[in-house]
Amino acid sequence: MLTERAKLVFLCYHWGTPENRVTTACWQMTSFNRSASDPPGPASAGGTGHPDLEWRETVKGVKPGDRFVRIATHRGFRRVRPGYLVTRPGTGEPTTRLGRVFQALKRALIGSPIATEREIHERLSKTKALAVFSSDCLSSVAYAIEEIMRVLLLGGVALLSLTFPIALMIALLLTIVITSYRQTIAAYPRGGGSYIVASDNLGTLPGLTAAASLLVGYVLTVSVSIAAGTAATVSLVPELLPFSVPLSIGAVALVTLANLRGLRESGNIFAAPTYLFIVMVLGLIAFGLWRLAAGDLAYSPPESTLEPGAQALSLFLLLSAFSQGSTLLTGTEAISDGVPAFKPPEARNARITLTVMGVLVGTMFLGISFLAANLGVLPSEHETVVSQLGRAVFGVGPLWVVLQIATTLILILAANTAFADFPRLGSFLARDGFLPRAFQFRGDRLAFTAGIVSLAMLASLLLVVFQGSVEKLIPLYAVGVFTSFTFSQAGMVVRHRRDGRPGWQRTAMVNAVGSATTGAVTLIIATTRFLQGAWLVVVLLPLIISFFRAINSHYQSLARARQAETPLSEEEIVIRAVVPVADLGVEARQALAYARSIAPDDDHVVVVHVVDEPAAAERFQQQWAEWGVNADLVIIETPYRSLLGPLLSYLDGLRETHPRDTITVVLPEFVPSHWWEHLLHNQTALRLKAALLFHPGIVVASVPYHLAREAG
Repeated sequence: MLTERAKLVFLCYHWGTPENRVTTACWQMTSFNRSASDPPGPASAGGTGHPDLEWRETVKGVKPGDRFVRIATHRGFRRVRPGYLVTRPGTGEPTTRLGRVFQALKRALIGSPIATEREIHERLSKTKALAVFSSDCLSSVAYAIEEIMRVLLLGGVALLSLTFPIALMIALLLTIVITSYRQTIAAYPRGGGSYIVASDNLGTLPGLTAAASLLVGYVLTVSVSIAAGTAATVSLVPELLPFSVPLSIGAVALVTLANLRGLRESGNIFAAPTYLFIVMVLGLIAFGLWRLAAGDLAYSPPESTLEPGAQALSLFLLLSAFSQGSTLLTGTEAISDGVPAFKPPEARNARITLTVMGVLVGTMFLGISFLAANLGVLPSEHETVVSQLGRAVFGVGPLWVVLQIATTLILILAANTAFADFPRLGSFLARDGFLPRAFQFRGDRLAFTAGIVSLAMLASLLLVVFQGSVEKLIPLYAVGVFTSFTFSQAGMVVRHRRDGRPGWQRTAMVNAVGSATTGAVTLIIATTRFLQGAWLVVVLLPLIISFFRAINSHYQSLARARQAETPLSEEEIVIRAVVPVADLGVEARQALAYARSIAPDDDHVVVVHVVDEPAAAERFQQQWAEWGVNADLVIIETPYRSLLGPLLSYLDGLRETHPRDTITVVLPEFVPSHWWEHLLHNQTALRLKAALLFHPGIVVASVPYHLAREAG
């Protein structure tokens, strides 16, 4: 046999790139035998397919005996190693005009997709994290003082002098909780939300209780923050009062859109308003204290001040004021929940940010309460306490307007804390099988889309039901938050005791004090605000926990009940193909050809045609005979003109009479070119596929038929 020695040159490039240029070249000398009977020129005129989408073609070189092997990979993928492909940007983009329009709109709203490998670059610095995770707690300064004063006013104007002492007690509570959560971050550097801490150390039920409490708290965070932001806007522009609810819903939509763009981008958006609010409030306090000391600070109450009540001073009244003001602490757990979102070192940066947040919140809260108490500020129906202080300190001018704008923005953007943590908590619950698995999915921008959208819908519903009233929403607010605080800190006590590290008693004592304190506050809030709406949260928590357990029970039942409906070994599979057809057109013929190719022989292929009168059956049988295909034909007459019912019954009967065969329904399916053309067709194949989902052991194969494009 004649052989020749040849040189192989491997040219590796990306198949289908616009320039079609060589990106990698590797030269290799080797030898092979070429038979004299082989045709001259390329060994293959086309190329050989490969599961890795690798395409090869052997072409003749310039010199005699030279051969070039061109190796290319499909342009949509990058081949990392054999059997491992990575998609390239743009792979899977819509090809239809309508699909491209929707894609362009989506890109304009939420931005271009972010690769998973870029996730580390999407993490937050301490500066941005303070804006993302602390906006809820910082914004509470704007309404917590007012809520204390509204309760105290029920006992008369004289009781407003107790505003600052109650504020001191709440500030002490804030210090305890901040210190406790610093311990939590140290123990759970990868994220120590109340759900994880309670589940790990106290068990499933306490963990689910903490999770349910947090979810309720996050929904109310969005509702209360947005409603308070709208109230600040109305203080600036009273004419907007009739449009409070639509404005609130619009604000929820804007914050939702910002969060769908990703965590880092939401930090970029929210950083400026957060720091503007901090600067304006600290400036208000500093300038106000200076003017107060100078004796030239005067206050004039607005016309819409609330009427003082005549209730006697009682422990219940004081505890009610304390519970209302404790809304200041909402959001303090957010940083411990979101530790993985920080840049490395995550735990250290999170603890620093938590401490800075605590100092800022405590300073602003005490400063505003001191000024309000010393000026004799009265709560108003249409003007917030912060607005009244700004008007007294800055006067009705640019600084007062900026303060109101900053307050409005921070209150609206405070909802971002919930949008940062609710989806993350939802993903943990979905991972453990207590929420639908869709909550684990991260969208194009690495955001948990299902959690973000669900939170927006629930918060909007609350705003509509309660007409965007902060006063009506506040009593529901703090019960869930303080419940999660209590379980989280109790879990930390158990963890410290179980670990038994040197000095564990000291760290456990910090968490024990935190747990006892927040537990007492939970009871106070639930008792004092029960009839005002706290009862709703008390009722909701068991229902939500039952919902979690029902979902988990479904997933566990599914795991236990999984069994093969078709053989697991290919040697045991015998396909019996069924081809339902309406006529003998091209789509039916190609489906039949496919069925005959997968069935072991023609005896395992049957064509089914449903008619509603004998004459139609005779016409179809005649056409079938003229076609002359070697396959069985079954005609089902249905006098009542039903199509799906008789066909499904036939398939069930076929499965019963051939229990060892795998019934495979091969559906010829016409695919219209335009969306509106779907209205012109019955979509029988689509309805049949949907119905067959509930018939176990039947495999469905769809053979699509597209209209051929006209030449030119």
